[in-house]
Amino acid sequence: MLAAAFADSNSSTMNVSSAHLHFAGGYLPSDSKDWRTIVPALLVAVCLVGFVGNLCVMGTLLHRAWKGKPSMIHSLILNLSLADLSLLLFSVPVRATAYSKGVWDLGWFVCKSSDWFIHTCMAAKSLTIVAVAKVCFMYASDPAKQVSIHNCTIWSVLVAIWAVASLLPLPEWFFSTTRHYAGVEMCLMDVPAVAKEFMSMFGKLYPLLVFCFPLLFASFYFWRAYGQCQKRGTKTQNLRNQMRSRQLTVMLLSIAIISAILWLPEWVAWLWIWHVKAGGPAPPQGFIALSQVLMFSISSANPLIFLVMSEEFKEGFKGLWKWMITKKHPTASESQEIPTGNSEVLPDNVPSLESPTSTRDKEETGSPSCSKEKSDKAEIPILPDVEQFWHERDTVPCVQDNDPMPWEHEGQETGGDCDK
Repeated sequence: MLAAAFADSNSSTMNVSSAHLHFAGGYLPSDSKDWRTIVPALLVAVCLVGFVGNLCVMGTLLHRAWKGKPSMIHSLILNLSLADLSLLLFSVPVRATAYSKGVWDLGWFVCKSSDWFIHTCMAAKSLTIVAVAKVCFMYASDPAKQVSIHNCTIWSVLVAIWAVASLLPLPEWFFSTTRHYAGVEMCLMDVPAVAKEFMSMFGKLYPLLVFCFPLLFASFYFWRAYGQCQKRGTKTQNLRNQMRSRQLTVMLLSIAIISAILWLPEWVAWLWIWHVKAGGPAPPQGFIALSQVLMFSISSANPLIFLVMSEEFKEGFKGLWKWMITKKHPTASESQEIPTGNSEVLPDNVPSLESPTSTRDKEETGSPSCSKEKSDKAEIPILPDVEQFWHERDTVPCVQDNDPMPWEHEGQETGGDCDK
């Protein structure tokens, strides 16, 4: 009843003064019951998909950081997922609730902080993409070089990103408030006459600082990084590193492009609302609502791109899942290890991406498992014929034992006669 009454009063006064009301906090009075059902349903679907995807990405990155030293690019991707998860947990439910009702009943604090929090997270994501593009260019310039970055530097960059991102949308915090209009509680942007010119300038500069300039800088670094990836190397290791840097550049470039495309309708609606002329047409309610849905869908698209385009994330997620399964059933794994005394059991903390050469080196240099096997073999009784056979093989001189320059064949130990 209240929503229908407000719809009638809204339709009669929208052409006069209500058309210039600047709604805030996601509050958008709508006389269409379909819009009040479809938009919250879309937001709930985006929230569920993005929540699961970002948890997977963050779990994979935290598991890798726990196993080894975190890198700068992994820390920035983790920061991107943290901003996405914050939006999905705190902003999307508020917007879904605000769109589904005809009145604002979420309180003064939520009205005041909703738009500020959303734009803080989105600005942090935009600045993080610029930092990711810069690090990607540094990596593509010399993929074989191992860059050592201190944890203090990583934390400083992340804190600086969030500090700048929280300061840029502060005017929205100052002027968002609840007001009674036509007998209904609303969440509005109430700008006094003294601050009209300032907020008009803010409406023009804010998209440039948060969207246009970061996109321009990120495109510049990604273009240079992709140009570095096109250069062919002469050695096999250089080719492998270049292929890896090209895959990384394409993945991060896809993140930037898709984010810009999905975020663009929100900025069109922003400029339309902030610069609507007296008596001019206001942006349609459906366009404003769908632009909000597309903006929040970035938080669902980013983790899907990471998990689909990156082999490293796929392997890391498999390792995380395997680690979680082994931690869930420790008793079952222990019961399987006890009866198999003569079989080799790999420890849980062996990296899944270990190269075959490092495994062979461990076997050749004498690992604890090899010494254990030798002691086991010493305890097992050996038949005389078998012992004589192995004694004759041991007394045969090896080709490389009499080599005057053994260091020339250090890398060929696996292919020598001794290994046979």
